Amino acid sequence: MSAPRLVGVLGGMGPLATLDFLQRLLEITGAQRDQDHVPTVTWNVPQIPDRQQALAGGGDDPLPAMLQGIERLNAAGATCIAIPCNTAHAWYEALSTHSRAPILHIVDATVQALRATPQPNARIGLIATRGALSQRLYQSRLEAAGLDYLVPTEQELDTLFTPGCYAIKANDIATGGRLLAQTAEALLARGATQLVMACTEVPIGLHHAAPELLALSVDPATALAQACLRHWQQG
Repeated sequence: MSAPRLVGVLGGMGPLATLDFLQRLLEITGAQRDQDHVPTVTWNVPQIPDRQQALAGGGDDPLPAMLQGIERLNAAGATCIAIPCNTAHAWYEALSTHSRAPILHIVDATVQALRATPQPNARIGLIATRGALSQRLYQSRLEAAGLDYLVPTEQELDTLFTPGCYAIKANDIATGGRLLAQTAEALLARGATQLVMACTEVPIGLHHAAPELLALSVDPATALAQACLRHWQQG
């Protein structure tokens, strides 16, 4: 008899985004009682070095700290692992190599969600970190799926997205939400018809500052939560 399924969550990137992801998983489960919820074990340790700074060449390597979390989750009996941080997937291959439990890929889950609800002639506005964009985490998979997209300009990244993202991490939701909403609005003004909130701080900000934009948005954290739910249900 196989062991019960247990979802591991490599969190801390950032800690608020991890809590938001767990809330998404809670909401989509459709549970009627405690026992109906997805069992999880979470490593929410925020001392992992900054992923954006590391990819920019100005920060410590976050891989050793992430591998420590992966090791702990495997030791706890996780049967799959979710990472509610888009930029951390730049290290996906290295993390997967060191994990007995399969690691779900947030971009694959997002593309699956986009395909499930196709919009004819949609142009996706990709709200993501400079590091995620430089690694083409989303671009390559969107192109392979035949999906059109555009990304923030360098100026939008410098003046809107990046300070907005770090404001959310500092728990300044009002400032962060305003800046991230302006990032989204800039993409829509340049022709985007649909948004992908490809940084786990973005939905937190938009929920606060511009909830009307959520109707146009796909949330990768929710797509990842749906993949976790499918894993548990299949067990």
